[in-house]
Amino acid sequence: MGWGWFLAAHVVLLAAIHLLIQAHVRWPRQRLLGFLRSCYPILCYTGFYRESGFFNQMLFQGYLDAGFLRLEKGLFGWQPGIELMERFPQRWLAEAFYFAYFSYYMMIGGVGLALLLRNRKQFDHFLAVVSCVFYACYLIYIFTPVVGPRILTRGVVPDPPLAAAGYAAPPGVPATVESAAFYQVMRFIYDHFETPGAAFPSSHVAIALTTLYFSFLYLPRLRWLHLGLAILLCIATVYGRYHYVVDVPAGMLTAALLIPLANRLYARCTPRAPTPAAPRACPGGSNLLN
Repeated sequence: MGWGWFLAAHVVLLAAIHLLIQAHVRWPRQRLLGFLRSCYPILCYTGFYRESGFFNQMLFQGYLDAGFLRLEKGLFGWQPGIELMERFPQRWLAEAFYFAYFSYYMMIGGVGLALLLRNRKQFDHFLAVVSCVFYACYLIYIFTPVVGPRILTRGVVPDPPLAAAGYAAPPGVPATVESAAFYQVMRFIYDHFETPGAAFPSSHVAIALTTLYFSFLYLPRLRWLHLGLAILLCIATVYGRYHYVVDVPAGMLTAALLIPLANRLYARCTPRAPTPAAPRACPGGSNLLN
């Protein structure tokens, strides 16, 4: 990897963000500048996510999946992240789970857009907390490179840890599951945008619960539909062979710890509206407003 170009790109990115902020400070009424200043973190999510796949090999050579596979076997006596799909291969069920997994992107975009159109301060709050959770997950991935059950799929890594999972050959995908439309959608996304070593904790679970928090906070009409999709998504992460079971509670714990922390940071860094001055009293007990 060309580290010189890599560092130069980051310097350029930081300079561009700095210039954007300075431009908005100078011209605060320019709506486009205000929109870009609020939304630029979204443009960084994919790039930072992909970067974690480069950095996670600085401390490790390979991935930690063999230990996770043995842990799952010890906890459950079987491999849910591999065999759940095989035990329930019905196409309608696969379609529901893969749609729920895809809804992760809808949760981020849908809640974000709804809040942007509804209330700019609520959108800024949403974006600050979601970004905090995202960036914390990316940092964890650098130090815990785990691919997930997909590591047993041929071509994901050079030497899949088949023996740790008790397999002699990579497990296949049932034909009924493979025929599901949203299976194909997620396959395209993972073939083109996935980075290895970003499974523990599940950012899908952590971010889905973070967006759910904002539905309950600001969007009551969506909260129950959102809750149902979030529950299905937690199961889908295991069904679709993206995560081990232990990744799911780890994602829940990540959201539970980081949402309050991000709220505190946001409150501390957000300027408060000035408190109106109390009316001055006049001689005789009246005040200037009477």
